[in-house]
Amino acid sequence: MKAVLTSGAGIASFAAAMLLIGPIPGEARDYGHVGQVFPIIEPDLLATIEARLRRAEGSGELARMNEQFARRVEQRVRRPKPVDGITPARMARSWDYDPTIAIERDIRDQKGNLIAGAGHRINPLDFVEIKQDLVFVDGDDATQLAWATSRYTDLKAKIIFVNGSPIDAMTAKKRRFYFDQEGKLTATFGIEHTPAVVSQNGRTMRVSEIVLKPGKSG
Repeated sequence: MKAVLTSGAGIASFAAAMLLIGPIPGEARDYGHVGQVFPIIEPDLLATIEARLRRAEGSGELARMNEQFARRVEQRVRRPKPVDGITPARMARSWDYDPTIAIERDIRDQKGNLIAGAGHRINPLDFVEIKQDLVFVDGDDATQLAWATSRYTDLKAKIIFVNGSPIDAMTAKKRRFYFDQEGKLTATFGIEHTPAVVSQNGRTMRVSEIVLKPGKSG
């Protein structure tokens, strides 16, 4: 039967016996210092965030924040950030853009057959035909927009805004418009002024910046 220690003398005797016995092999080990321990003095972060969200929801603040965010997104979609550095053309100029690229490494098919070797130059216009012109305009400039829409149909060209709202223009004009997001196309072709027209000219793309007379729309 197990002895029950109920008095101070009994506890003292038990402690003395443990000291005499010494450490029991395999029972206690020093695992070293694992890491610094900090007391938990702050509430859980997720619980704090959840509580704040609940308060915001209850006060209507969360709904207002969602509405403001939705409005900002809609505004950015309807009116993207204008392409930097594009101004109305004051002097007509034209040049050719060569889309030829040099292959950096060998290109092979699934069977290992060589398609194009490193250093080989490829012109995409040898394989595709650009049937539509690319017409770049400032969508907020009524003269440029009227000139482009009266001169080019949807089948003949893609009208690309560098500024303005293509969605609003589509609603008003009942035709499709595009936007040069982040100015990637104008940078590629070197366009600095509008209106500008890019069209295929054999194995190159002909780029022309056009000067419009005040009030000219055709």
